[in-house]
Amino acid sequence: MGHLITLATSLNQWALDFQGNYERIIQSIAIAKERGATLRVGPELEISGYGCYDHFLEGDTVLHSWEVLAKILASDDTIGIICDIGMPVVHKNVIYNCRVIVHDRQILHIRPKMWLANDGNYREMRYFTPWMKHRQWEDHFLPRIIQTVTKQVKVPFGDCVISTVDTCIGVELCEELFTPASPHILMGLDGVEIFTNSSGSHHELRKLYTRVELIKEATLKLGGVYLYANQQGCDGDRLYYDGCAMIAMNGHIVAQGSQFSLNDVEVVTATIDIEDVRSHRTSRSRGLQAASSDVFHRIEVPFALSSGKFSDTDGAVTLGIQAKLSGARFHTPEEEIALGPACWLWDYLRRSRTQGYFVPLSGGIDSCATAVIVYSMCCLVAEAARKGDKQVIADARRMVGEPEDSVYTPLDPHDFCNKIFHTCYMGTENSSTETRKRAKDLSEAIGRHAYHVDLNMDTLVTTVCDLFAFVTGMRPQFRAHGGSGAENLALQNIQARLRMLLAYLFAQLLPWVRGRQGALLVLGSANVDESLRGYLTKYDCSSADINPIGGISKTDLKKFIAYAQDAFEIPILNELVPLAIPTAELEPISETYVQTDEADMGMTYDELSVFGRFRKVEKCGPYGMFTKLVHEWGSFLSPVQIAEKVKHFFFEYARNRHKMTTLTPSYHAESYSPDDNRFDLRPFLYPSRFPWQFKKIDEVAAVLPDRANMAADKTKID
Repeated sequence: MGHLITLATSLNQWALDFQGNYERIIQSIAIAKERGATLRVGPELEISGYGCYDHFLEGDTVLHSWEVLAKILASDDTIGIICDIGMPVVHKNVIYNCRVIVHDRQILHIRPKMWLANDGNYREMRYFTPWMKHRQWEDHFLPRIIQTVTKQVKVPFGDCVISTVDTCIGVELCEELFTPASPHILMGLDGVEIFTNSSGSHHELRKLYTRVELIKEATLKLGGVYLYANQQGCDGDRLYYDGCAMIAMNGHIVAQGSQFSLNDVEVVTATIDIEDVRSHRTSRSRGLQAASSDVFHRIEVPFALSSGKFSDTDGAVTLGIQAKLSGARFHTPEEEIALGPACWLWDYLRRSRTQGYFVPLSGGIDSCATAVIVYSMCCLVAEAARKGDKQVIADARRMVGEPEDSVYTPLDPHDFCNKIFHTCYMGTENSSTETRKRAKDLSEAIGRHAYHVDLNMDTLVTTVCDLFAFVTGMRPQFRAHGGSGAENLALQNIQARLRMLLAYLFAQLLPWVRGRQGALLVLGSANVDESLRGYLTKYDCSSADINPIGGISKTDLKKFIAYAQDAFEIPILNELVPLAIPTAELEPISETYVQTDEADMGMTYDELSVFGRFRKVEKCGPYGMFTKLVHEWGSFLSPVQIAEKVKHFFFEYARNRHKMTTLTPSYHAESYSPDDNRFDLRPFLYPSRFPWQFKKIDEVAAVLPDRANMAADKTKID
């Protein structure tokens, strides 16, 4: 029987925070050794932080990574344990994304990444080169700072495996798991029994299931133990890396860490029997393929992961047959919205060393969702404080202005929310009493006498209009008062942009008003569908420091609000979904006209979600989208009606695309996000009428049969 204790970690690393990253790595190794683990795996590029981007091209980043590794090797931390540590390495003047395998103050092997993530949010080939010499290795001559510590001059660099006294270990990096011909397949056929995967995988709604299934599948047919370590937290930009370190064996998850957490270090351990892997591999077909498989160079290390003694595992939990009955744990999308952006906000708040958040509340669903996510953050802080998390408590004390010797502990989420969260309702003559009341009630519900400002800004709007009239001799009017479309739009934009100015004014000075130091971060609350359609004013309240819901659809936000009513015990939320019809409230309300978002946009939010997925995920242009929707919507809309909807969407999307260049940095949560920064790279000056494409759509729509009317006629006959 070969019992071994294995360990995978989730670390909240921060790009270029070499000191903090070092301390978290050391802490994870210490915890591993305390639990008796003999193999420790950390997340991708954990020394430098994954999100360094163009800083990877700087010599300093590689130098400081070697300095951190030298400090780790100079200590006793790697004695008696094999550690898989990630950092950038320059080999023969080429920069590689590498895993450095160390043991007993020695470097055993440097394994470069072979398949790089280079789509969506990832641009690894901008900084790194993939190792293309599969199952080959070379000598890597170590820098002098390492030679001084390890007394080694060179180590193997390339596609090798580690052979211990009792088993064989192979390395896989993040994207390599997602490729069709993953390295673990050939490694497993060559006798590798334990696979490590160090990842920098970000959160996206409903994405975890795919990751879990790939991890399970990696060992289901092949057999083996799979250790998956992932970054957890915000390391400096729009992504939240959602941890969920896992250990799988023979197609079953036997240990799983949290997906969302405020912990800087989280470890997942499992005691497994390596004989279970060997018995799983006894099929004849597997044996035939293994017998003819290619050979990997094996780096031998005189160290056993298992003790080989029954007495050493007495009383230990052996995750073998029984563990296979348990499955992976998944959050609902509503829980993901409550937890992911909340953890991201906490990391951003503490690492920016600001004093809290400011949100302009409109009384609608979007700003309400932003406020509830802030409250969810406060609940997580209170929960961590009750568990005695020293880092969370220290960060919270600094935010609220407590002295270093303070005993303040944020045990009550309402109280903490009151101290760090500020809201404001900026009304005009076009605002309704209902939205004003909802904003006030929500603020009080989550913060108990929260610092909420209720103001009217009509005098500011009038002053701006007076200035324009004084300069030009012309006074713009709303459409309801006989004005043109241009006048109507300009008057709405004045209100929207003044709200942005007021938001930053209050965010900068409210701590001063309350007798505190510092400033607040302004949160935006434009959802992903509005950004896709361009239904926002450039440099209005959609312009903020960060936006926790900018990657979430209106449809999902409505479901989240319904969920949050009970989950956070906020009864006022019950009024929002049925009563809060999305409206900008920028035009005068009359007996015959009330402004609504969907009427302004000329499409529903549900339709926008469909358009967004076809445009980005399915990679459809105007004509491609039309042909797909004819099949999906053809039973209730005619081809001509579908054509008009598609053309209207692409026209509005194209002429508003320039707004994405100034979009507030938003939490990435949706696969069809229009984020112009890195995820969705498109022109911002389009031929918005798409003459060639629209002409083809019209020609095809004109000759296609109208299934919608045919179905209606058949219903009448029946």
